[in-house]
Amino acid sequence: MKIANREIGDHASPFVIAEVSGNHNGSIKRAKEIILAAKNAGAHAVKLQTYNADTMTIDTDLPDFMIKGGLWGGYSLYDLYKEACTPFEWQAELFKYARSIGIIIFSSPFDETAIDLLESLEAPAYKIASFEFCDIPLIKYAARLGKPLLMSTGLASESDIGDALEAARSAGAQDILLFHCISSYPTPIEQSNLRNIQYLKSHFDVKVGLSDHTMGTTAAVASIALGAVAIEKHFTLSRQDKGPDSAFSLEPHELTDLVTQTADAWSALGNPGFNRADVEKSNLIFKRSIYFVEDLAEGAEITKTAIRRIRPGYGLAPKYFDELVGRKVSKAVRRGEPVSWDVLK
Repeated sequence: MKIANREIGDHASPFVIAEVSGNHNGSIKRAKEIILAAKNAGAHAVKLQTYNADTMTIDTDLPDFMIKGGLWGGYSLYDLYKEACTPFEWQAELFKYARSIGIIIFSSPFDETAIDLLESLEAPAYKIASFEFCDIPLIKYAARLGKPLLMSTGLASESDIGDALEAARSAGAQDILLFHCISSYPTPIEQSNLRNIQYLKSHFDVKVGLSDHTMGTTAAVASIALGAVAIEKHFTLSRQDKGPDSAFSLEPHELTDLVTQTADAWSALGNPGFNRADVEKSNLIFKRSIYFVEDLAEGAEITKTAIRRIRPGYGLAPKYFDELVGRKVSKAVRRGEPVSWDVLK
């Protein structure tokens, strides 16, 4: 799978996405500053959200539309989305800016009009957000374009995931990346359930990433060992500036750490098997093996006192000690020579 020119998969270091979300706080200048900061921190991509309040919900204060408790308690849905949206009229300028500084940019569309806009901007991929994962018509509309389709699984049941994948594939999606996600803002780290990454990968035969809403980078780094090939984290210039998602967003120095730590975690995975690392070769001197500790003439019998299990590790393995006792040497050997099969009769 590729997004723009960046390969994504087990063979590539983790793809790190900085989610701008509503952290621009209503300023396109700040949105650009966030994009630049993400680039400077080493993120591979930035992601916008493409919606407005009217494409998300309706303007009413009926009880069903009021948020009770949590980070956004007291807002109506309409007012929250009006405050947090990245206006449609900004998107072309932000896409152009990101490309000018050399960072991949794409977005989460929340309805078909958003997809139409993003398609006109030649978005290289589409990301279906957790709360839209149940919107099968939206998934099909994005999938038919044949671009990489990223989908977050927050709130989804196993059957929901099966339905979404079937819809995406039937509509033409070839490259699909599921994101394990817990839709809680922020997510308590003990509820991250990262082992589900392995289940999603094996059960649904897809690449899997992590859309992470925990504080810090620990869960994201741990996910790499479990097979995550991409990490998405919300990003802001400073949590002190406040904003709809700032409370659970990374700051620039934390994003730098995330990029470095996830790349290091991936590098540390290596390959299964027991081909010893090249860096170990110089330490053979510290491994025990069997050495002659007495001079022996040709044909002499090896006694228990003639050999010892000592460092360095250039002789036969200690497990052969008892087998060697009573054997005879085929040539004269000197104290300090490693025992090898070719000096034995």
